[in-house]
Amino acid sequence: MIKENLKRIKEALPEEVTLVAVSKTKPISDLQEAYEAGQRIFGENKIQEMVEKYDALPKDIQWHMIGHLQRNKVKYMAHFVDLIHGVDSIKTLQEINKQAAKHQRVIRVLLQAKIAKEDSKFGLSFDEIQEILASDLQNSLSNIRVVGLMGMATFTDDQTQIGEEFTNLNNLFTTLKEQQHPLEILSMGMSGDYELAIEKGSNMVRIGSSIFGVRNYNA
Repeated sequence: MIKENLKRIKEALPEEVTLVAVSKTKPISDLQEAYEAGQRIFGENKIQEMVEKYDALPKDIQWHMIGHLQRNKVKYMAHFVDLIHGVDSIKTLQEINKQAAKHQRVIRVLLQAKIAKEDSKFGLSFDEIQEILASDLQNSLSNIRVVGLMGMATFTDDQTQIGEEFTNLNNLFTTLKEQQHPLEILSMGMSGDYELAIEKGSNMVRIGSSIFGVRNYNA
C-alpha cells in the first residue's frame, strides 16, 4: 500500500516539487518499505525518534526535522540532519550554528513564517523574517544556511482562507528573492492541502497520512 501511495503521489507532483514523506510515529518497517520504493527524504517531528530511525536505516536518507524545535535537543541530530523546517527565533538559529560547528557541518534551515490565524501555530512575522535576512546574522553564523521559508496554514475547511495564507507566503518568498536573498525552498502543504499549496507556489510538500495511512497519535 505504501509503495502504491507513493507512486500515485509522485506521478501527480510537478517535477520541481520535492516530496518529504512525513514518517513520524510510523515504524521503521514502513520507512523501509518507502525507501525500497525509492523515497529518500523523510520528515520527523521528534528528535529522539528521528535519531533512532537514522541509526537503523540506510545512510543515504535525507532527514528533515519538521516539528517545533526545542533548542536543547539540537545537539542530538546535528551530526546528520539535512534540513530543519521550523526555525522561528534567532536563538534557535544560533544554537543550530553552534552544534553544526562541532561537527564541521553546514546545516540548511527554513525560517518558519506565521501565516495561520490560529494562536497555536509557531512562526516569525514577515517583518521579523525580513529583519533576520537583512541583518549580518547569516554572515556571523557560518555553519547554517537559510535556504527558504516554511509555513503551515490554518486548520480549516475554508479553502479560500488557506489559499490566501499560502499566497501571502509565496509573495514574501518572491519579494525576498527579488532582493537577492538566495532562497530556494518554499515548504507549504501537507496531506490535506498540498495540491492547493503547489498551486500557490510551494516547491516542497510534507505528506504523511496519504502515504503511510492514518497516524497513530498515541505513539
